[in-house]
Parts: sequence; structure tokens; C-alpha cells
Amino acid sequence: MTHKPNISKNERSAASNRWRHAANIKHGLAIIAFVACILPASNLCGQNIAIKSNLLYDLTTTLNMGGEVRCDDTHTISLSLNYNPWNFGGNKKMKHFLLQPEYRKWFNEVFTGSFIGFQLHYALFNFGGMLPWGFNNGKMLGIENRQIAHNRYQGNLAGFGISYGYQWIISPQWNLEAGISLGYAHLNYKRYGQSEGAALLEKSNCNYWGPTQAGISIIYFIR
Repeated sequence: MTHKPNISKNERSAASNRWRHAANIKHGLAIIAFVACILPASNLCGQNIAIKSNLLYDLTTTLNMGGEVRCDDTHTISLSLNYNPWNFGGNKKMKHFLLQPEYRKWFNEVFTGSFIGFQLHYALFNFGGMLPWGFNNGKMLGIENRQIAHNRYQGNLAGFGISYGYQWIISPQWNLEAGISLGYAHLNYKRYGQSEGAALLEKSNCNYWGPTQAGISIIYFIR
């Protein structure tokens, strides 16, 4: 369901400022929540605490950090944060802030071999003016790539996913992980023209089913 409101430039600027202010508050609260969740869990759950970075996200200039703690011999809990604040030339951007908690069940022993998991995700996004991953055809989160290249989308999403992955031991303090998640996300967004200060074209929402995460992560054990 969509509609096309008539909105002034000042109103667009005020709305954008409110969105940035709300995003900054949520970013700060999420970082506090990350520390508050990981550190107490380390005392409750066991001996191992790991921090990680997804190398695939690093390649997209997205800052990311994850933490994972051991609950027992076959279970862990984790939390990851992704943040992309960058503006590129021509009002191109893939700005987003993503929060993903996850529960994992390991088939053998924690932090080695295969695991399955259940995760939740919530994100704020402001992207457009460029082709996702450089592909002219296809979709990202249920939106046509060509639409993203010629418009700007600002909003939020929430959902869940089922994950599968594998970890390899590199050394006593380092691991390598590969994984993928499939799941669901509901998006609420506003669509603007691609140029700076462009008019609001529509408010809409969509449902997405498909890959929700992919990663090759380097892991370091701090305890």
C-alpha cells in the first residue's frame, strides 16, 4: 500500500535531522547493550569469550564487530553490530546500522566444526544511488536493484533467520568462520528521488524472504 504526499523542502530537512538524531541515540544504546550483554554473559556462561569481524562486510566499508560467549559445551550466544556511515559521490550511499543477536547449537564442541543458530535482526537504513554489489539485475531485500540505483530508500527493518556455519581452529587464540543465514525481514521505508534534497515519492513496506547474512569472519579469543 503506497501514497504520494506533498512535502516541502524544510519539512524534508527536519525529518532527515530527526532521523539522524534518532539513529545516533539508537547507535549509542546498541553499543551499551552490546557491552552489557556480553560481559555479564561471560560470567554466567563459561570460560570462552570471542570477538570477531566479518571480512565480507569489511570489503563493503561497513564497520562491524561481534562478540560470542560460551554457555556450555555445545551452546553459545552472540551479538553483532554493523555500521556504515559513509556518503559517496553523487549522493550515493549504503548507510545502515544493523543489530543481530544469535543463539547457536554446536554439533560437537563450541568454537569448532559445524553449528546451527537462530538469530534476530533489526536495522536502520538509508541507501540508494548505486547498484547493490554492482549487479544491474536482481533484488536487495525485495527491492529491485535498478530502483535502488535511481532512488534513495530510508527506513527500518526487523526479522529473524536460521543460520548454519563452520569454524576452523587456526591457533589457540584465532579461529576462522564461514556461515550463511536464511530468514525473513519486514521493511518500512520512504522512497525519495536520488539527487540531494529530492522529494519524497512514496511511503511503503515490503516483506522479504531469503538470505539475511553471509560471512567469512576472523575470530580472536580474549578469554
